[in-house]
Amino acid sequence: MSRRQLYAVAARTPHLPRTEAPVPAPSSSASPTASPSTSLLRRSRRHRAGALAAAFGLAAAGLALRAGTGFGAEPAAAAVPTPDHVVVVVFENHAYGQVIGSSSAPYINSLAAGGASLTASYAETHPSQPNYYALFSGDTQGVTDDSCVDPGFSDAPNLAAELTAAGKSWASYNESLPSDGSTTCKSGRYAQKHNPWFGFSNVPTGSAHTFDAFPGDFSQLPTVSFVVPNLCGDMHDCSVSSGDTWLKNHLKSYADWARTHNSLLLLTFDEDNRLSGNRIPTVLYGQPVKPGATSPTTYNHYDVLRTLEDMYGTAHAGKAADAKDISGIWAS
Repeated sequence: MSRRQLYAVAARTPHLPRTEAPVPAPSSSASPTASPSTSLLRRSRRHRAGALAAAFGLAAAGLALRAGTGFGAEPAAAAVPTPDHVVVVVFENHAYGQVIGSSSAPYINSLAAGGASLTASYAETHPSQPNYYALFSGDTQGVTDDSCVDPGFSDAPNLAAELTAAGKSWASYNESLPSDGSTTCKSGRYAQKHNPWFGFSNVPTGSAHTFDAFPGDFSQLPTVSFVVPNLCGDMHDCSVSSGDTWLKNHLKSYADWARTHNSLLLLTFDEDNRLSGNRIPTVLYGQPVKPGATSPTTYNHYDVLRTLEDMYGTAHAGKAADAKDISGIWAS
């Protein structure tokens, strides 16, 4: 509040009645009695100072109430839930319109109807691999193609390292991975290019499991896990219908459980088919989600990462620091 505004508040502050203390008779050693005009001036100054102090107090109180967290604080950001478990599953190379509303994907569309669909969700680039790094670490880490990377080539911040530092747990479950922790480039329908965690020296390779290790007791899942189907299950080499059936066969039981156990299934795609401006399906399902919700807000992989980070109060990796949380779809 400016000085001029404070004076305006002071001028509007009502005069409160004051009880004057009796003035003792001056002694012979007292200074000469002030003139009436001097006394009036002093009383005017005292009133003006008191009114200004009151105005400052009212202004400070108003700012504190408006901020909710104290004087000068910014309003709190919109809250995101804190699920007990989040499972992120990533599919491949299909645009929004190829999946959402398609008769080839009845199960995914049932999740969208019972959960939430982001109708303006976008990938970052082409081809596949840089998008996985963006989703996992807030940056493509200089990866520009689908070539296999040297394991542990980067020590940049990423979701797994952040969760671990925050005392939360992390794992990935990778279909057709030859063995837990294997950093092989390719094996049958398994491809390293879809598993960005192997690129980071600060993510233990042992946190990457085969999909067979996905627990049947879902309460034993880590706080956040990624599920990566193989090249058929993720729709890269096979049809939308094949991927939809894979999801139903492998993760429906978890999705059903999540609806009553404060947990979340988040499915998204790495990129589109290069024909739709990189607009991709992203669907969220579980107890924290408002059933039937949609959001027309534009989101990308960095926003998804930011939301996962803010669910557990971690630091923000790369471009997630400037991203926004997913909002408008949560049950509370």
